[in-house]
Amino acid sequence: MAKDKLTAKQQQILSFLQEFIQEYGIPPTVREIQRSLGLSSTSVVDYNLKQLEEKGYITRNKNISRGISLPFKKVEENVTTIPVVGVIAAGSPIEVPEDLSDPAVWADTIEVNNSLLNLKSDGLFALRVKGHSMVDALIDDGDLIIMRHANTAENGETVAVWLEKEKATTLKKFYHEGDRIRLQPANITMQPIYVSPDDIQIQGKLVAVIRQISK
Repeated sequence: MAKDKLTAKQQQILSFLQEFIQEYGIPPTVREIQRSLGLSSTSVVDYNLKQLEEKGYITRNKNISRGISLPFKKVEENVTTIPVVGVIAAGSPIEVPEDLSDPAVWADTIEVNNSLLNLKSDGLFALRVKGHSMVDALIDDGDLIIMRHANTAENGETVAVWLEKEKATTLKKFYHEGDRIRLQPANITMQPIYVSPDDIQIQGKLVAVIRQISK
């Protein structure tokens, strides 16, 4: 069944949503939409979002500020749909949700061909990288990384780690050295981070990197 036609303003908002999620890995707030598009008020944004939802172009969870989601395509049997749950970036801490099966916690999804990656889909999630701390490991700003949910790691594995004192998530190589943990960047201009095992929480292990060819 065909979706209802959009007005020019609704198309403008929908295009902005798609571009914002593609760039940042998370949906915008109503206020961000209003300011970015120069609309007169948040009520104008809210009205048009309601119309987009009724026409089937988006879904919304009004209980959270970034509760806009784009509907997902039906997945073929040889394709795994992996939720994109946020951005891993200094100064923008995220906490990977425990229940990855709930679409309400997804910012977007990415579809990966099973024959290319040979992956089991259980516990997989994706994060968009912001920063250059792992550039020498061929993980750069704007790339998508596919992670598998885990709370332990072996030395040398690349992990997403929540730093309790800093209240931030970082992507680094993991090394357990005596009574401390070394989180090693893959960038010769950056120093390792040393923390107590009690001050970190491993959120996932790196499975694959989806390269952004042009920036």
